[in-house]
Amino acid sequence: MFKAVWLEKGDPGVRASIRQVDEADLPEGDVRVRVSHSTLNYKDALAITGRGAVVRAWPMVAGIDGAGTVIESRHPRWRAGDRFVHNGWGVGETRWGCLAGQARLMGDWLVALPDAFTTRQAMAIGTAGYTAMLCVLALERHGVKPGDGEVLVTGATGGVGSVATALLSRLGHRVIASTGKAAEHDYLSRLGASGVVDRAELGAPGKPFQKERWAAVVDAVGSHTLANALAQTRYGGVVAACGLAQGSDLPATVLPFILRGVTLVGVDSVMAPLSLRQEAWQRLARDLDPDRLEAITQDIALDDAIVQAQALIDGKVRGRLVVDIG
Repeated sequence: MFKAVWLEKGDPGVRASIRQVDEADLPEGDVRVRVSHSTLNYKDALAITGRGAVVRAWPMVAGIDGAGTVIESRHPRWRAGDRFVHNGWGVGETRWGCLAGQARLMGDWLVALPDAFTTRQAMAIGTAGYTAMLCVLALERHGVKPGDGEVLVTGATGGVGSVATALLSRLGHRVIASTGKAAEHDYLSRLGASGVVDRAELGAPGKPFQKERWAAVVDAVGSHTLANALAQTRYGGVVAACGLAQGSDLPATVLPFILRGVTLVGVDSVMAPLSLRQEAWQRLARDLDPDRLEAITQDIALDDAIVQAQALIDGKVRGRLVVDIG
């Protein structure tokens, strides 16, 4: 038996609890793992609070991320004792997830945890940090280089934004962080941001074509924020879109694309192929400053995950929440 964050469909909505789960009830999979650490992503918080239609099979064990060691394996790439990191693949949505002492997963989904990281550090990164690295890789593939100009990071005190700010600044980019939290300017400066803009400047409806400013953008917000970022991107600039914290709509026009040659790149972390995941994690091991990672990390116990999920939805959490499964 092991503890897990257990989700059930109730009346009127989702019921979340901490309960004991029997190992024999784990779903099918060719690798059984012991989860040392997990994390709370925005998607996890939506699932736990019932604020979004994230879970599509019931009952559900929450948690899209996990890191730990293999207990037993029928997969040729994995042996007992191997360290792993897992992100996405519908875990915590369509099959039981990693906010639990154990999980049974598919070996093809797992990435070998780089030696540079402990399992706690891997979950301080989590899907948010791995997604931030995918955004950086996308900008690089489209030719963005340090010295090209300012790079805007929206939702900068969130998980994706915090890691993106730390990564881009360490790689030599001049990062401008967007946030609505005036008290967090020092936090963003410590991560490497060269300046801060109020999210209110980007979050309201704006003109479809605005003064050029950004050489590149990492956007985790969507809606009017993404539309304004596109309208302000310089000729030939690149915008990597990976989130929808403000909304899934995009109230924009084609003008930035056809008059400035702006490129909008979609970044998906859930179903990204193994080779891209491995590249992202190796780059994180090389390019992410451990001290900056520590600055964005808060530790909580599994028993506190449900309360902290609500705090995350309410915008009361900055950076990353690492869940010690215990």
